[in-house]
Amino acid sequence: MRIAVIDRDKCQPKTCSHECIRYCPRVRTGDETIVMEEGKPVISEDLCIGCGICVHKCPFKSIHIVGVAEELKGEIVHQFGENDFRLFHLPWLFSNKVSGILGQNGIGKTTALKILSGQLKPNLGDWKNPPSWDDICEYWKKTEMYSYFSKISQGELAISVKPQYVEKFSEQKETVDSFLEGIETQKDKGQVMSSLDLLGIGKKKLSIISGGELQRVVIAGTILRDADIYFFDEPSSYLDITHRLRVAREIRDLAQDALVMVVEHDLAVLDFLADTVHILYGEKGVYGIVTQPKSVRHGINLYLSGYLKEENIRFGEEVTFEVHPPRKLRQRSPLISFHDLVKKFDDFTLETSQGKIHEGEVIGVVGSNATGKTTFVKLLAGVIKPTKGAIDSNVTISYKPQYLKPVEGTVKDVFSALVSLTDFCRVEVIKPLQVDSLFDKKLTELSGGELQTVVLSLALSRKADIYLIDEPSAYLDSTQRMRAARVIKRKMEKMGTAALVVDHDVYFIDMVSESLIVFDGVPGKWGRGEGPFDLHTGMNLFLKNIDVTFRRDEESGRPRVNKFDSRLDKKQKSNGEYYYQM
Repeated sequence: MRIAVIDRDKCQPKTCSHECIRYCPRVRTGDETIVMEEGKPVISEDLCIGCGICVHKCPFKSIHIVGVAEELKGEIVHQFGENDFRLFHLPWLFSNKVSGILGQNGIGKTTALKILSGQLKPNLGDWKNPPSWDDICEYWKKTEMYSYFSKISQGELAISVKPQYVEKFSEQKETVDSFLEGIETQKDKGQVMSSLDLLGIGKKKLSIISGGELQRVVIAGTILRDADIYFFDEPSSYLDITHRLRVAREIRDLAQDALVMVVEHDLAVLDFLADTVHILYGEKGVYGIVTQPKSVRHGINLYLSGYLKEENIRFGEEVTFEVHPPRKLRQRSPLISFHDLVKKFDDFTLETSQGKIHEGEVIGVVGSNATGKTTFVKLLAGVIKPTKGAIDSNVTISYKPQYLKPVEGTVKDVFSALVSLTDFCRVEVIKPLQVDSLFDKKLTELSGGELQTVVLSLALSRKADIYLIDEPSAYLDSTQRMRAARVIKRKMEKMGTAALVVDHDVYFIDMVSESLIVFDGVPGKWGRGEGPFDLHTGMNLFLKNIDVTFRRDEESGRPRVNKFDSRLDKKQKSNGEYYYQM
């Protein structure tokens, strides 16, 4: 079966010469394979021969022609319109289990959640004459989904949804307490707030709390609602690993009495949180296919392998992990050195030990939220000045902040204004991160993941000696995180520059870092940064601070969170090995 999709945001027929129609061989022979309707081209999938000429000739790269298995023809769950994205199959919900969804951005995860939560009525591929609820239920007759959609259609299921993006809640003027008190519930609000570490911020307004605090407040609101089904779309964004595991435990507890489904890109958290996982694969903005449910261990290993054995489909690159500590770093010239630093605010104090950043080095920065990581980055960037201590440097710095605010104009505009943009950056940064495909989009219209890749690319494309990158993995899917890690490492190695990367995804830090700076302290009151350490020493110190150990998967070598006080957890703690195998 052939799928033809036209990106309507990119397609600009008023400013092109209709190359798609002019060069189509079927049109030249007299067929109406591509015609103009209401000022936009429409491609007939039945007549298209899949030559790909229109794909290559389109000046805006707005056309996608792909082939999928013929047996999928009658298995479309939803199609948004003519030559538009379509979703095949749906994930399942299981009693007393947490179902996970794993896949790249833009291939239907949020669409699947909207359908299952009743926010979007599936059209089974017929967007012109959408089916009735009776027809939809009949489609899933003799399956468990028949009963599910029957109840959805009758409004018989109480559903609670944690949306992907929580920033809109910061526009509300109420306090955390008033926001949560407005939710009718039979659950213990105090217990939920305590479990999610929210008791100390109840009087604060939603508009002034941090991104991590806002995320936990919205998650608390989702959990407190009395519901039959709970959906969580990317609950770990902006949370440190301690809070990610706290959230995971609370979500798991929900599965004792309700159905639970989670979309999550932090693979360590997903592994700890879910019982089963559905993989979504396909092509961004074109189509997505939901696999059969798999055990969470097997599903994540398949995803990392990039190959679905049962379906015999290669959908991505294989990702490997270092089971043993990496070798000691070779000696390299320092780019910047900092002495014992102190930065005092009215209600927070940061202290750091002395250290150096060397050319070609990527240093991971880890630690709980509100212990001074971003403050340290701002000190090195010169955004703020230390109260005590000095930073010895004569270097230029490129800084990617933690929180992103889009400005007016297109993506192409901001890169065109960058005088330091080189061919290396076009080939080694912009293209691998797929930012070139976003050039014609307005920054204000980008998704969170798209904006993140644009801002990261922009920071890496500036000419600098040191790149300070704060939380680059937020809103990126697992594949994009791996790609971003490779781009950062390649840039530093080839250009002899250095990067300081703050992030909470342990897998991402493992992939991108050569050494670590570790932060500890009392969140919101004081923090201390130590290092840089080699990865083995740094990981052990970091994980010891938060009392978490990782074992290694026998098949893939990836780190997996141990259950607290399990046999392996106790053994590794007694040996002082929290992460790597010696």
